[in-house]
Amino acid sequence: MIEVELKARVRSPEALMGQLDERAEARLEVYQDTYYDLPDGSLERQDQELRVRTVRSQNGLRTLLTFKDATVDEASGSKPERETRVEDSQAVHAILQGLGYVPAIAFSKRCRNYDFEARGRQMFATLVKVPEIDGTFLEVETLAAEDDFTAALDDVRAVLAELGIAPQDLTRETYTGAVAAQRRGR
Repeated sequence: MIEVELKARVRSPEALMGQLDERAEARLEVYQDTYYDLPDGSLERQDQELRVRTVRSQNGLRTLLTFKDATVDEASGSKPERETRVEDSQAVHAILQGLGYVPAIAFSKRCRNYDFEARGRQMFATLVKVPEIDGTFLEVETLAAEDDFTAALDDVRAVLAELGIAPQDLTRETYTGAVAAQRRGR
């Protein structure tokens, strides 16, 4: 499956939060993300991502192992994604390091997550703040098969338009890139 996703910088977070709150109940979660690569940086060079995410919420902790393959659409940055829940976060970190992967970058994200249906699809929207970078971001995504990608991307764009997100607010900037740039600037 392809994670069909668009991300935008948000000009009016409070107004957008109100619109999303009308669509679904929010889940407040904090993500602790660690991205891994091989020592030679080959995953990054191949536009692939290997991530361990620990999610803290009112329901406790859960950890996800995610692999994202190379981008299939340059305009959106959408990627095929495989993800699974893991029971022991320390064990998965140790396994990856034992296989030769090294932590490339780690950071936290404060997220306000919404699950809702729109345009006949299950959608997932997240208002994101990363403490190390300025601004608030909105991600809207859905999962689609390769032959449904274009229609799914059109549906995500339509949801963003309904939420008042203008095309010029869209960004391909990655959190990993922005955090790395911020840290280099210190």
